[in-house]
Amino acid sequence: MNEVVVGLIAMAVLLLLFLTGIELSFCMAIIGFVGFSYLVAMPAAFNLLAKDYFDSLASYGFTVIPLFIFMGQIAFNSGIAKKLFEAANRFIGHIPGGLALATVVGATIFKAICGSSPATAATFASVAVPEMDRFGYDKRLSTGIVATVGTLGILIPPSVTLIVFGVITEQSIGRLFMAGLVPGLMISLCFMFIIVGWAKMNPAIAPRAEKSTWPARFASLPDVAWPIIIFLVVIGGLLKGFFTPSEAGSIGCSAVIVLALLKRALGWKEFVKSVDESLRTACMVIMLIAGSAVLGHFIAVTNIPMLAAEWIAGLPLPHWIIMIVISFFYLLGGSFIDDLAFMILATPIFYPAIIKLGYDPMWFGMIIAITVMVGVVIPPVAINVFVVKNITKTPFSVIYAGVYPFLLSLVFVGILLFIFPSICTFLPNMLYR
Repeated sequence: MNEVVVGLIAMAVLLLLFLTGIELSFCMAIIGFVGFSYLVAMPAAFNLLAKDYFDSLASYGFTVIPLFIFMGQIAFNSGIAKKLFEAANRFIGHIPGGLALATVVGATIFKAICGSSPATAATFASVAVPEMDRFGYDKRLSTGIVATVGTLGILIPPSVTLIVFGVITEQSIGRLFMAGLVPGLMISLCFMFIIVGWAKMNPAIAPRAEKSTWPARFASLPDVAWPIIIFLVVIGGLLKGFFTPSEAGSIGCSAVIVLALLKRALGWKEFVKSVDESLRTACMVIMLIAGSAVLGHFIAVTNIPMLAAEWIAGLPLPHWIIMIVISFFYLLGGSFIDDLAFMILATPIFYPAIIKLGYDPMWFGMIIAITVMVGVVIPPVAINVFVVKNITKTPFSVIYAGVYPFLLSLVFVGILLFIFPSICTFLPNMLYR
């Protein structure tokens, strides 16, 4: 058998292995090791396995992943999100749909220091949904917006998804962060327009909440200001070159810990829980990267990425149709495998084709990020919906009924990025001259 046939068989076996319940990171490592042994030699495969795992686990550059995850977990467990929601609620909670709008505003600011979508969904499911229940909000709106707004962390920095994409494609993490900022804010605004429109068409779905006094509103502003200051220091310092991504993560972690301690919102129990959750998530991501490195070296030997790139670039179709097909493939794959894991698996294969088609890597990263955002809230692998369901005890059918209107925002912004790529490229190009 030639190399391409071996590679195709290996990919089919990889999917079969995953269906057995084995973690995808180990599936990729096993297939990469066996395939490399067959095509090259067994001693070379052992050297490859040891080198790729050592490089992944010992890489200084990868420390940015656990650091930003830890920063988000500290913010999550110390109740910072609750304060943000309460502050937003005092300003806009009294207008129709105000509590849902406050959820979007609070979550958008919270995403500036938390890159975890499930953590955001869990936080606002615990904080915002009971408040909306108290004022008689329809469950479709309350649970739907909480499940969907958590996806903003995939675009708004610091995003673990964008960090992993940058690691895989060797792109600047700072540039990716800036590329995701404007599309993320646009999606946030679209969420708000949908809430207002829904409340206008059916006022019973989102009754008005109590109106706060101006002194109470001003008193809540520090709760909003500090997370924004931390975001500006971390991302601004990263953009200006004052520190590396790993150093930015360290400074962000330290700042969030100090803020939580000053507010007396972080006890020993919350700190240990944050460390435990961060280590679990970070280990999962880094093991996925290590496994994909082994598989990637085997796939490189088969020449599949280059052949696929030449074949895709040579298709007698407009480039934008090819890009839609690739995006659909990511969406379909993410329906059966965790979206982040599938992104790690598929990107090394499709990335050479994207470059050959002449697309900007930053733009491609944003398209894939929006695809992942859709994947985390549509069945069957909808982690955010599962989180909201477990916390609120709301049936899946009700949550999905609330999620689907907000998916229009993701589709709309995705279409805008296809038509106007500069939406995501102008900011990094302007700041990184």
